[in-house]
Amino acid sequence: MATLGDIGVSAGINILTAIIFLLAFAILRIQPFNDRVYFSKWYLKGLRTDPTSSSFVSKFVNLDFRSYLNFLNWMPAALKMPEPELIEHAGLDSAVYLRIYLIGLKIFVPIALLAWTVLVPVHWTNDTLDQAAKFDNVASSDIDKLSISNIPLKSERFWTHIVMAYAFTFWTCYVLLREYETVATMRLQFLASERRRPDQFTVLVRNVPPDPDESVSELVEHFFLVNHPDHYLTHQLVYDANKLAKLVKKKKKLQNWLDYYHLKYSRDQSKRPFMKTGFLGLWGEKVDAIDYHMSEIKKVTEEIAEERERVTSDPNAIMPAAFVSFKTRWGAAVCAQTQQTRNPTLWLTEWAPEPRDIYWENLAIPYVSLSFRRLIIGVAFFFLTFFFIIPIAFVQSLASIEGIEKKAPWLRPLIEIKFIKSFIQGFLPGIALKLFLIFLPTILMIMSKFEGFISLSSLERRAASRYYLFNLVNVFLGSIITGTAFEQLNSFLKQSANQIPETIGVAIPIKATFFITYIMVDGWAGIAGEILMLKPLIFYHLKNFFLVKTEKDREEAMDPGSIGFHSGEPRIQLYFLLGLVYATVTPLLLPYIIVFFGLAYLVFRHQIINVYNQEYESAAAYWPGVHGRIITALVISHLLLMGLLSTKKAAQSTPFLIALPVLTIWFHRYCKGRFESAFKKNPLEEAMIKDTLERAREPNLNLKGYLQDAYLHPIFKGEDDDDDDKIGTAKWEEDEAPIVPTKRQSRRNTPVPSKVSGGSSPSLPDTVQESPEP
Repeated sequence: MATLGDIGVSAGINILTAIIFLLAFAILRIQPFNDRVYFSKWYLKGLRTDPTSSSFVSKFVNLDFRSYLNFLNWMPAALKMPEPELIEHAGLDSAVYLRIYLIGLKIFVPIALLAWTVLVPVHWTNDTLDQAAKFDNVASSDIDKLSISNIPLKSERFWTHIVMAYAFTFWTCYVLLREYETVATMRLQFLASERRRPDQFTVLVRNVPPDPDESVSELVEHFFLVNHPDHYLTHQLVYDANKLAKLVKKKKKLQNWLDYYHLKYSRDQSKRPFMKTGFLGLWGEKVDAIDYHMSEIKKVTEEIAEERERVTSDPNAIMPAAFVSFKTRWGAAVCAQTQQTRNPTLWLTEWAPEPRDIYWENLAIPYVSLSFRRLIIGVAFFFLTFFFIIPIAFVQSLASIEGIEKKAPWLRPLIEIKFIKSFIQGFLPGIALKLFLIFLPTILMIMSKFEGFISLSSLERRAASRYYLFNLVNVFLGSIITGTAFEQLNSFLKQSANQIPETIGVAIPIKATFFITYIMVDGWAGIAGEILMLKPLIFYHLKNFFLVKTEKDREEAMDPGSIGFHSGEPRIQLYFLLGLVYATVTPLLLPYIIVFFGLAYLVFRHQIINVYNQEYESAAAYWPGVHGRIITALVISHLLLMGLLSTKKAAQSTPFLIALPVLTIWFHRYCKGRFESAFKKNPLEEAMIKDTLERAREPNLNLKGYLQDAYLHPIFKGEDDDDDDKIGTAKWEEDEAPIVPTKRQSRRNTPVPSKVSGGSSPSLPDTVQESPEP
């Protein structure tokens, strides 16, 4: 059982680690050769250039010693940019992400003040644990005396906890209500003021029914000319170009190696570079590296040409889906938010993600297989979550005095040394759990991709929701159960559901010290390590030394990354859960959480301003999920407090807590009905206003030209550097644009045949004339 001394040792180690990280960052960021790593966003925006230098040494090392005296000036600089400017600079997603940390401060600073003013004296002024230690030989620490464990059974003081639980809940709900309203307003204002984007005019239509007489392109055009005659503009088919994309990627990789070997040979022409063709160049035939890569590139180029020809001509490469663009935002909003036919499983429409948000590989997945894929992943996630508790329990058992003495009794003299013992009890469990979870976000993202979500934002939202569930079951409940009642785990699994809150409630106060150590490891030292960016720094210099040849290569080598919503937001939610659960149980935990939210807000604000380059912009579409997870944490805190008080035999006061989860769920439903539509739908009024203003300002706008290739697969846009790999837009339009008369008369839901067909048809003429059947 960790004591205040153990917590002090852990705090010292983590504070020292955080200070070292921050000092290292402050020094590294002002070195000229690191400028592109720590200010990469400004380089990508074209607003910053490489530092000028007068000598060779000054190209790498900052020789101005006065700048070292201002090594902390990044902190006020990170707070200086106002929120409207931050939104303009980094986008609404990033700005709202920072508000999650501010919500933590808004919620927990007043709660901590109230808890320390009221609850800590109520806990400390009892002698329950002293009496238990004196008469029953029950061990306890000073931390336990600050918790609800120090209050005797059937005490009238439990009324204080109930009153505080109501106060904390009402304050949390008030903050969430104001924040939900603020974020919803910010989102609508952002969408109203945002510049023209292709996704404002475009919907994704899926599950296009097959037709023996018309191609998918003809069928899509025919359907929308008939059912949206005044607003349909053009469409772009969805192609299964995944194999082609892999070949182009392979060729680019080979080209990079060829350039590297050319550069190596140009530096020393006395000998040709050689390599082995086996795995990682460790074995295999020894060949001339330049000749080998030239021949491989030639082979891949031929494969690319064949695959491109197949994709452009094979009907099986065309998916029953298309991006359909409209003349107005109003027309797109009507189509995206309505049912198109009697059969609700056909002609499914939804808002198209913005082009850079699309995960193109998943567009080639047949729609009918999505449900099956999600069932498979649902089952896999269940087993991952509930069987992961076994290795976590094993690691947690090893990361304790008892576990080490049991597995390695010869270490007993060493670990009984006071400092070593404090290190093990106060630091080792937290770092062990942190390391054990390091690959989890990647695993969950792979699972989300297999499920078939079509946008990066939806992939990250799904991975975030799963990560939160995993943290809830394994990190929170799992650490409590396996850490305090592992011997009773069999009986825990067999007991009735209404006894589970009681079992967990008893364990919660005992595990406060573990969560304090985890917060310091993950939330203090971990956040300080985030700003150091050690991995991107090393990779940038390796790439810059070996592979960079052009300015484009240098931009790719910077690789600033993004905020990582799928891994960062669930971590925040774990702290919300811990804070709300322990606010009434062990208020000692709250200051550690406040330090996390304050430090993380400062660090991530700096990173968003200077480093991260967000891959997409969803206009804070993730906010309802954030709100829902905080509400879930609040309800869990109510249930566990009821379970804890029931074990304290507070039969008279416990029933008064029943109203809290009911009121909280009602509050969530109110917020959902009041604000969530702003995150799911685009108001027609707002769309009409933007359309009207745009027509007034740009009466001659060629919208069709603007939208023509917005949703063309990137592999067909000629993004590869080599001319022989490019497929020009004009050629692609030529393949898709010929006017094809309809091959059939009116059928099903199309009362008249279309006059024109193709993936890039002109806008609908005033009169649709029938074309004769061939």
